[in-house]
Amino acid sequence: MRKITHYTLLLLALAFITQSIAQTKLPPAGKPRDFTLPSSKKIQLPNGFRAALVPYGNIPKVSIQVVVKTGQVHEGPNEIWLARYTGKLMEEGSTKTDFATLSKKVAAMGGRLSISVGMETTTINGSVLSDFAPEFIALLAEVLTDPAFPSASGDRIKNNMKRDLSVRKAQPDAIGSEKFFTALYKDHPYGNKIATEEMLDSYTVDKAREFYARNFGAQRSAIYVAGNFDESAVNKAITTSFSSWGKGPAVSYPPVKAVSTGEITVIDRPNAAQTVVFLGTPVADPTSADYTPLDVTNSLLGGSFGSRITRNIREDKGYTYSPFSGIQNRQGNGVWYEKADITSESTADALKEIAKEIRGLQAAPPSAEELKGIQNYEAGTFVLQNSNADGIISQLTYMDQFGLKDSYLTNRIRDIYSVTPAQVQGIAKKYLDYENMVLVMVGDKKQLDAQMGSIKDIKEKVKKPF
Repeated sequence: MRKITHYTLLLLALAFITQSIAQTKLPPAGKPRDFTLPSSKKIQLPNGFRAALVPYGNIPKVSIQVVVKTGQVHEGPNEIWLARYTGKLMEEGSTKTDFATLSKKVAAMGGRLSISVGMETTTINGSVLSDFAPEFIALLAEVLTDPAFPSASGDRIKNNMKRDLSVRKAQPDAIGSEKFFTALYKDHPYGNKIATEEMLDSYTVDKAREFYARNFGAQRSAIYVAGNFDESAVNKAITTSFSSWGKGPAVSYPPVKAVSTGEITVIDRPNAAQTVVFLGTPVADPTSADYTPLDVTNSLLGGSFGSRITRNIREDKGYTYSPFSGIQNRQGNGVWYEKADITSESTADALKEIAKEIRGLQAAPPSAEELKGIQNYEAGTFVLQNSNADGIISQLTYMDQFGLKDSYLTNRIRDIYSVTPAQVQGIAKKYLDYENMVLVMVGDKKQLDAQMGSIKDIKEKVKKPF
């Protein structure tokens, strides 16, 4: 009897230990579910103005964004930053509501309003408590369709932009970026050029008004509303506020194809402790069937914290603190680039390691385990991007900008997990030709000249295994 009791106690103890171990072991990570695009209502007014209404969430708040398909891309050769100057003037209010009154009204709605000017779009956006959505839409329409362009604000805005210009001209990142994209796009506005002080001096309120007249109108614009709102009231506010706006110009982007020449450029920053490096080449754009495999390849190679290049030159070698790679998307164009701030004396060594990682991915596909980790990262990032109203709007505007179908969103998780190791290797071979990549280095020329032999040698040897 005593023996049986001891045996029972032993079993109970084992059961307790097993349960404790099981409780400390994390369950396997689940695969993100396919994304379901919330049902939306789409409207088009007779003047071409479009609207997408997306009921989303239960919080009594609504995000609203109007996107006009114009921006820096429509500036002339001597009009760099004129689109920004125009946008800043528009923020000063409408002919009916000046800036001070506009700010008070928006604040009373518990919201915010801002205008941002990018390369291909000008966006006016904000968020307010749900009850104020129709009133806020009317205010956005005022600012967008009937801007005041107050003469008294012109010089103040211009002086602010001059201060910004001074800062940018002293930033190696801005200098390197301009040179890098200009090497790929030449004289096209996608070259991301920086204005000159003479250009800013030439800008007037009348010139901004003229830019607005040339490029703004209903045909180029769409409003996106996402959140918790009264659909009927919002619909009525959009129709009332935007129906009388003129059609304006049709959507049109000046065509161009990025070209990589393999050129190397050094911009001198005497005694700089670091070299700012931009290295890249043209790739597929979001409309291509290659884009999702390319996106995953980028994350694996340099676009995530656990990527190969980042682990190599940051974690293992300590050449740089925050390297990253990305894909810049333009109409009909994509550019893959690696950017890093590298310790001056290690610039050639870091470039050798970057080339080695590209060559390695071309020589052999990644393991299924490594690829799975990157796919989990990509899928998780995608889910997080769509977890709020602003994220939903961001995805809708992206699809509209590049003419993508709803299936881009709804199939995104499936497509990410469909990428195979062989596809990643194939994408690296097809697009990432290190030998012909544009290389821009902003740093101490003396140190870079001393390493230039190695840097050029890497370009010539990259086709052979290191």
